[in-house]
Amino acid sequence: MEISAASRIAVFPPSAGERRAAANNAAPEDAAQVERGTAAQQAAPAQSPEEQRMLQQLQARDREVRAHELAHVAAGAGLVRSGAMFSYQRGPDGRYYAVGGEVSIDTSAVPGDPLATQRKAEQIQRAALAPAQPSGQDRAVAAQAARMAAEARLQQALEASTSNAPGDNSRTPQLDLYA
Repeated sequence: MEISAASRIAVFPPSAGERRAAANNAAPEDAAQVERGTAAQQAAPAQSPEEQRMLQQLQARDREVRAHELAHVAAGAGLVRSGAMFSYQRGPDGRYYAVGGEVSIDTSAVPGDPLATQRKAEQIQRAALAPAQPSGQDRAVAAQAARMAAEARLQQALEASTSNAPGDNSRTPQLDLYA
């Protein structure tokens, strides 16, 4: 996941609109297959062991990808700019299986409010690391969010120190001890 004002952290089956879009990109004879599958596939005999193994792998990957992206969406509530987007692979049964995904979240700082920026950065970090097995991109986003939180804490400390400048009556009382 790249870090920007909208970062993506890497689930759902293709919607009717996605299937129609895929059909528009497919050959005309494939358009009907995208929506309902072919009669040959529906009445197809048992698959070969290799096709069954591939189908099991695709189904497992689909579940893993969907759970991964759902974890990002759940933890990033309020920061998620769009739901999960997936890349699909067509299986030997003619169905589409999610093999990759991403979630776009807002990773921009809150202008003029370092405390809000810190809280937002901490939520970004939680969202990036929410899946059971965060990807390298997820870890990179979490690291960037940690830097953003540290910068926000530094900004808060600077603001606090300038508000307690010498001659300021709101200065925190101090006790000087001499031995």
